[in-house]
Amino acid sequence: MTELLLSAKNITKRFGGLAAVSDISVDLWRGKIHAVIGTNGAGKSTLANLLSGDLQPTSGKVTLGGTDVTGWKPEKISRAGLGRSYQKTNIFLPLTVWDNVHLAAQSRTPNAWSWLKTAASVQVVSQRTVRAIELCGLKDRQNVVAGACSHGEQRQLEIAMALATDPQVMLLDEPLAGMGVAEAERMIELLLNLKKDHAMMLVEHDMDAVFALADHLTVMVNGQMIASGLPAQVRADPQVQIAYLGEE
Repeated sequence: MTELLLSAKNITKRFGGLAAVSDISVDLWRGKIHAVIGTNGAGKSTLANLLSGDLQPTSGKVTLGGTDVTGWKPEKISRAGLGRSYQKTNIFLPLTVWDNVHLAAQSRTPNAWSWLKTAASVQVVSQRTVRAIELCGLKDRQNVVAGACSHGEQRQLEIAMALATDPQVMLLDEPLAGMGVAEAERMIELLLNLKKDHAMMLVEHDMDAVFALADHLTVMVNGQMIASGLPAQVRADPQVQIAYLGEE
């Protein structure tokens, strides 16, 4: 059933006299992918950072699962049910795929850090690890060192690490960046598979992927929202065609 999991109302972020994000509102629903597009410098990643707590808004309000999380630190927002990936892949390159995901799962189970037993003996941690690895199509690569994985596999691994923290909301910042056709197709399939259980916001430049994935589309230019709605409606918007899609 569709459920509103994250809501941002009139979010603004100023750096001195510059408004990097200006009066943006976003609702993220379970089972839906909300894509945010725009040229470089439009404020897309800044918006994601404001929702995740990596940046604090100058004004506006963010609620997660009905709780006001405005001003919370990112680790507290993460524990409340938000997972994310970044433009630059954040994984532990010297560790195996399994160890990367297991560490992420372990972060949600305080007793898994006990000195009296091994982390591997905590069943719920191992279960979350197995589930995340399998969902992300990495079962056959779980014993491979992350640094030896392909770029696409590393992006899948980062999403697996986010999944292992058991999030309700996922913010994905350019998950298809730098991928070839086959890797992009696998990522699209993965995100479509994950969306039924999560509310998702996707920041992406790959327009084919955006229109294949998005249930709702928001376009940003210079920190402002110029259009938001169903993808077909936004695509037909004259402002969007001129400002982003390059059409007259």
